[in-house]
Amino acid sequence: METYLREWRQDAVNKHQYDTAIFVADKLLALTGDDQDAFWLAQAHFSTGNYSRAQAFLQRGNLVDRNSQCRYLAAHCSIKTGKIEEALVILGDKNPVHLISAQGSNRQKLRHVDVHTRAGARHNRNPSRTERQPTSEERDRQGVESLKSEAGMCYLRGLCYAKQNAFDRAKECYKTACQIDVQCFEAFDALMTNSLMSPVEEWKFLESLNFDDICVSGNPSLSQEAAQFTKTLYTTRLSKYSRPDEFEDAVEQLTTHYRLADNPDIILAKADLMFTHCRFSKALELTSSVLSIDKYNFAILPVHLASLHELGQTNALFLLSHDLTDTHPSEPCTWLAVGIYYLAINRIAEARRYFSKASVMDPHFGPAWIGFAHTFAAEGEHDQAISAYSTAARLFQGTHLPQLFLGMQNLLLHNYSLAHEYLTTAYDLCASDPLLLNEMGVVYYHEDHMNDAISMFRRALQLSEENNADASAWLSTRINLGHALRRSGHLDEALHTFELVLQHGVKDAGIFTAKGLVLLELGRAAESVIVLHDALAVAPQDPMATDLLNRALEANEEGDGVGMLGEDVASGMKGVGSHSEEEMEELDRRIGGLREIQQNRVAGRGKRRGRREAQDMSLMGESMVVDSDG
Repeated sequence: METYLREWRQDAVNKHQYDTAIFVADKLLALTGDDQDAFWLAQAHFSTGNYSRAQAFLQRGNLVDRNSQCRYLAAHCSIKTGKIEEALVILGDKNPVHLISAQGSNRQKLRHVDVHTRAGARHNRNPSRTERQPTSEERDRQGVESLKSEAGMCYLRGLCYAKQNAFDRAKECYKTACQIDVQCFEAFDALMTNSLMSPVEEWKFLESLNFDDICVSGNPSLSQEAAQFTKTLYTTRLSKYSRPDEFEDAVEQLTTHYRLADNPDIILAKADLMFTHCRFSKALELTSSVLSIDKYNFAILPVHLASLHELGQTNALFLLSHDLTDTHPSEPCTWLAVGIYYLAINRIAEARRYFSKASVMDPHFGPAWIGFAHTFAAEGEHDQAISAYSTAARLFQGTHLPQLFLGMQNLLLHNYSLAHEYLTTAYDLCASDPLLLNEMGVVYYHEDHMNDAISMFRRALQLSEENNADASAWLSTRINLGHALRRSGHLDEALHTFELVLQHGVKDAGIFTAKGLVLLELGRAAESVIVLHDALAVAPQDPMATDLLNRALEANEEGDGVGMLGEDVASGMKGVGSHSEEEMEELDRRIGGLREIQQNRVAGRGKRRGRREAQDMSLMGESMVVDSDG
């Protein structure tokens, strides 16, 4: 009879006929009195959303104290009903670290007698009774579910701490959950999605996990393959800034050996890498391939929207936003998309309102917090932007982006020492982001450390080229490099750099003016006149180009451009004539503007902000930072 009822119960659960499952499970429990049957009855109540009833049932008969699965389910019920403190009492405030499996060795499963820290105050009476006793192999086999429940409770404990904004404790709980049961993907995903570890920490953590614990019954060789497969899958979830070669090898293995080329998670990993490398067209191609089949894949939407934003495809963003509001009004990502749209069309107040709505729906939704901060930055409200970015930095401690944005804001406020501090912190977290290197170069430029600025700009360009980034992603950095070379007296290199920029079709009066100034400093006044005329063709009222053109004409008439410039200009370190300081300030202002363009582009990447002029919604890239890099 028991077998018949269990099969009937399971069939009802499989069909989501929970009333039937509860009816049958209740009779089964009356017949057997078995803890496992009690657990499944509570599970059926949980599946219907009757969390309080499920918890009340579990508290009968001392099930929570006797059975780890029941304890896990009772704590989960408390979390679902918003009773975080109650859940922590059930779970305890310490992790069973003695169950952690060491890498490279088989786990010695241990029986934890009377775990006083996990079952609440009742067990605190005799903490000395906590012991570790090796179990027999038979118990090992019977204890697999118990170990998985312990790992699950570590995950729930981390969830509770995260809701209390105790992120350091949450991180340790998530890590312990993975170390006890490497298949506890919920905990691993929480670590990656919430950017609780730096890129370097993520790789170290992955290497510390003992995938050899994965066991396929009766097949040791398949167990080994399953362990490697799982590790490869986890590798695709890590930060794309660190060890890109290993990441690409993992994706290649999953694509070719396991035929997962069309799997959405693998495509998302590829798209995230392309976006990180500023290859926005390729990222959009990948995300579109997924959305054409799975239209409402919310995991991939942030990268998709960010790519649309970067490429200026505002109509597509507008249509997608409307579709999301009609079909998924309860998803934070929906209102994030709406906020991006309004930010793109410069309706900042509306954008802020929708970013705020998304963050209220999910207080740990990183893109919404970043987007919210971007709205203040867009209006020049630097103090409020700094406050919002600081909140994001506290919530997402493993990503360098909030620190980068804080550095940008302080640069705009001319707080160069503070900007340097924030950018250095970001650099410690991620030393391979070209856009961060660009910002650090700008700081060095303003601090008159030209050699350091040139080094940073060149490293940023080198990384961008290695990543095959879109040309528009690194033009601003090359422009900044040209200014730094001019200031340091490397006039020939500066001239070559500005010429490379102009070859890409850039029509900017500031670039023509800078090139004209370099030619003037080189004593090539006639060529300078031609270039400065080009500058005035783009911006006829440009005062600097007009002033320099007059000086170039005078120098050309006298046939001695260098003589007209004076000692300071000939050295390439100062401005022109008696107004050199003012002119240098104007050039600094121009490079600041270029830097701001680059900052906005950075913001458009995974939870970042974009400030391109657009007619339709194009801000998702901005809010996306996480990351997915997280």
